[in-house]
Amino acid sequence: MKSKGKLILGLALMTTAFLAVSPVINAMHIMEGYLPLVHAVIWGVIALPFVIGGYFSIRKKIRENRKLLLIFAMAGAYCFVLSALKIPSVTGSSSHPTGTGLGAVLFGALPMAFISVLVLLFQSLLLAHGGLTTLGANTFSMGIVGPFVAVGVYLLTKKLKINRLVGIFLATALSDLLTYVVTSFQLALAHPAANGGFAASLTEFMGIFAITQVPIAIIEGLITVIVIIGFESYARPELKGLGYFEEARA
Repeated sequence: MKSKGKLILGLALMTTAFLAVSPVINAMHIMEGYLPLVHAVIWGVIALPFVIGGYFSIRKKIRENRKLLLIFAMAGAYCFVLSALKIPSVTGSSSHPTGTGLGAVLFGALPMAFISVLVLLFQSLLLAHGGLTTLGANTFSMGIVGPFVAVGVYLLTKKLKINRLVGIFLATALSDLLTYVVTSFQLALAHPAANGGFAASLTEFMGIFAITQVPIAIIEGLITVIVIIGFESYARPELKGLGYFEEARA
């Protein structure tokens, strides 16, 4: 990889800057204790196979090409940096970029499930962003649904022969938005409205999230395109090793 030092330094500085200005909010997507225990367990059970699959997928890719380790680390740091910047939103949750679209486009969806768990655990334990009991639910929305949406959209744009960077923008922006659609679903399922039940609660959660999440998704899409342009300039051999210039993989 060319200019490794510059890339690492830039990423470190970006991380430091975000941590310096990011407010400490006791929430990830869904804060600690906000889901009933049964819901928390079910979401954890659903997420677990994807996390395990992601671990083995990453291990296999790194064994095949050790040079990819740095790219994986950068994707993880990127995910951590973006998801650490939170804006208070619906009661029991917060709005923020997810950062999973970049890794999904580069590695496929499964690896991001494992990376997302690490990111969410780190934020919960060391940054007071809560969420151990809701880790499964947050992993499902941010680390599973989001990345699979990103890969699906990216593959579709390639099939339609849409410009690569436009495809990446659409993939990451829609990945972010669909993450919060799922979060709204999880919250509505756990806390149906007294009048109107699940449907009314879902509509309310999605409406409130949309106010902050639509512009955030657009911004994340643009930032991801800029990062990808940098990777294409300085990490072209590694991207070729990932098959980035051929196809996205789930």
